This record gives sequence, structure tokens and C-alpha cells, in this order.
Amino acid sequence: MSNEYEIKPRSAGAAVNLADGMTATVLRINGENHPVVFPTNHTLLEVLREECRLTGTKHGCELGECGACAVLVDGEPALSCLLLAADVQEKTIDTVEGLQRDNELHPLQAAFADLGATQCGYCTPGILMVADALLKREPDPTEDQITEALSGNLCRCTGYNRIVQAVLWAAAMERGEDWRPDDELFEGTTLPGANH
Repeated sequence: MSNEYEIKPRSAGAAVNLADGMTATVLRINGENHPVVFPTNHTLLEVLREECRLTGTKHGCELGECGACAVLVDGEPALSCLLLAADVQEKTIDTVEGLQRDNELHPLQAAFADLGATQCGYCTPGILMVADALLKREPDPTEDQITEALSGNLCRCTGYNRIVQAVLWAAAMERGEDWRPDDELFEGTTLPGANH
């Protein structure tokens, strides 16, 4: 964006409404301040992707029905396609880009990758963020709790079993337990009469 706007707020939440329906503020995203100028009617999804260049959060239905755009706002799952960015300027926002810990994958990311819980991957960022919120609230979730938490996230490629198992595995890793899903999920089932 051009430098025609001279007002640059320095702390998260200090918003300035500019002429022509523009807002200048600093959003607190993944623990860092992001100064942004955007049309006041833009959603958080648009500002994350277009102004902050955080493209992990995906455009899906843009109607709040698929969960691909899920982020955490003050630690709770939120659909960024339904939130105006101007309404979250005094809140903390976490996106999938913030899950990684230093140079290590978050246990959810590692479990999803190792177990093959993604197919095309388009829905994965939203699922990871909702699962992260669940594990912070419930470190030892049941399959039913995981299914309920992820009920707003649609995946057209998988049968959800590996997704649920990956969340269970990540939860076990977070608790320091040695549990992992059955080998069959990693290797596939043996065909009857197949020789090894």
C-alpha cells in the first residue's frame, strides 16, 4: 500500500479512522505487532492475507460454514471471514504461522504430517487452530470431544479418522506420553492372502 497515510499507530489496538473509509491500527498477531492500513469494511481474513501476508489462513466459503479461515482470537477459535479486522484490534490473534515453536513443528503439525492426516491441505490450517484451542482447554480429549470441536471444519478429502487420531497423538505428545496411533494407520491394512 502507498505511503499516503502519515498516521502510524505504534501499539496494538491504537486505531485511527482515516478518510475514505480506511483504518490504521496495529494488530497483535502471533505475538508480534503488525501495523496495517485497510478498508474499514475488510474482514480479518482479508487483512491477514492481503496486508500482513499471512496466507496460511485460507479463503474457503467466506460464509462461516467451512472452517478453513479459523484463527484464534484471544485464545478462542474464530472464523476470520466473519470478523471485521477493525473489531479485533485490541485482541490477540493467532494464526497457523504462529504454531511452530522456534524451529520445531508444533506437535499438532508433526502428528498431521507423520500420520498423513491431510490430503490437499487446504482445510488443515483451520483444523490445526481449532485443535490447538481444544488442547489448551482439554489436554486429554476424547475422540468425541475432538469430533465436536472440529465439527465446524469441513474436509472434502479425508474420512476424518486420521485427523482425530492425529489430534489424539499430539495431545499425548504434549502430555509427554509415548502413545501413538495403531501401526495400521501408518502402514495400511494387510490384504488377505498377501505375503510379506
